[in-house]
Amino acid sequence: MGQGNLYIISAPSGAGKSSLISELLKQDQKGKMMVSISHTTREPRPGEIDGVHYHFVSHDEFEALIEQEAFLEYAKVFGGNYYGTSLTAIQENLAKGIDVFLDIDWQGAQQIREKISSVKSIFILPPSLEELRKRLIGRGQDSEDVIEKRMSKAVSEISHYDEYDYVVVNDAFEQALADIYHILNAERLTVEYQQIQNLRLLQQLLVK
Repeated sequence: MGQGNLYIISAPSGAGKSSLISELLKQDQKGKMMVSISHTTREPRPGEIDGVHYHFVSHDEFEALIEQEAFLEYAKVFGGNYYGTSLTAIQENLAKGIDVFLDIDWQGAQQIREKISSVKSIFILPPSLEELRKRLIGRGQDSEDVIEKRMSKAVSEISHYDEYDYVVVNDAFEQALADIYHILNAERLTVEYQQIQNLRLLQQLLVK
């Protein structure tokens, strides 16, 4: 069984990252892709299920896990809640040959790159700031004040695009989805990946 690849996927709010990831998983018939389920100390929102959307834990439990160095990355966000990515869960799924997506921001991405040099990262861009604002308004979830804050934050987030391995512009959804598939397929064809995936074949072919 081959080793899975670890991917960071980041984007400003409204760029379509969640929709792209959801469609990738929907089309994954072989169960070879998954999104990492983060730990958090915030309360579940209506409809959220523990172990499906997040692992909901107390502050004390989260801080105990920090002491145990159980997280690949973690952060304390505005409002005082923690979010973190379990190192053990990532390692176990990669060992099963599953590609794991980390839906995190550029700050979490920086933490992970320091620990796992093999991680690949994809940044999703909107086609324009005007289109990004249109999408945020179209979701109907936020007030005008919140939208303005998201737009301001988006510019800051986009400024870190050059820290990533790949950039995908989500102008046409199907094209953006195809671009991500091309990235995943290319990474599965690298020498490093194929040396693990086809070890036995390579040994047979190199017998003198």
